Amino acid sequence: MSVRHERSRPVDRRVRVQGRPVGTFPALPPEAERGSVRRVTVVGEEVLRRPCREVTEFGTPELSALIDDMFLTMYVADGAGLAANQVGVDLRLFVYDCPDDEGIRHVGHIVNPVLDQPDPGSRRLVDDFEGCLSVPGAAMAVPRTDRAVARGYDKDGSPLVIEGTGYFARCLQHEADHLVGHTYLDRLSKRDRKDALRQMEDRREEVFAQRAVKAADLGR
Repeated sequence: MSVRHERSRPVDRRVRVQGRPVGTFPALPPEAERGSVRRVTVVGEEVLRRPCREVTEFGTPELSALIDDMFLTMYVADGAGLAANQVGVDLRLFVYDCPDDEGIRHVGHIVNPVLDQPDPGSRRLVDDFEGCLSVPGAAMAVPRTDRAVARGYDKDGSPLVIEGTGYFARCLQHEADHLVGHTYLDRLSKRDRKDALRQMEDRREEVFAQRAVKAADLGR
């Protein structure tokens, strides 16, 4: 019996914006161009420990401005995702600009997200290093599922379904954790949590200095 070789379909490598492929997209999204840098909250601050409130008003200038500011703040801090409580606003919202394991870039925001994960029987956990802009300078291995789906809305109230695999699935799970008042430290053993906090204390000032330089380079 001969081996049957099936021709694999080519991967669509276009950037996904709000879950949809686009022809071209700039390195710095329009939201970041419009935004202002906000201070990133640090683990230990109360706003990071409580569940965020649902967004009830869509299409407002305030919500658009918050998203713009979050995008720019994320870029200045060299992040792949940022939740609203990481800029001190306790609303169920996060932004992202993150590659998946195929190298495909995913960019967007999602409001009031609900995360779907695979059933336990088909779930595959992957240990990989993870950092957090609110735990500056630290990185630890965290188990996450290799697939995740976030269902929510865009800033105008239109429904969104964002599917992620690999590293982008990790990003969706990480940001969804923030919105229920958790950081990745909550998924670590007591020993590993202490190690992460020690890393943060050793490196945080260097990280803050790098962010200040990048903000200055962007003229912000």
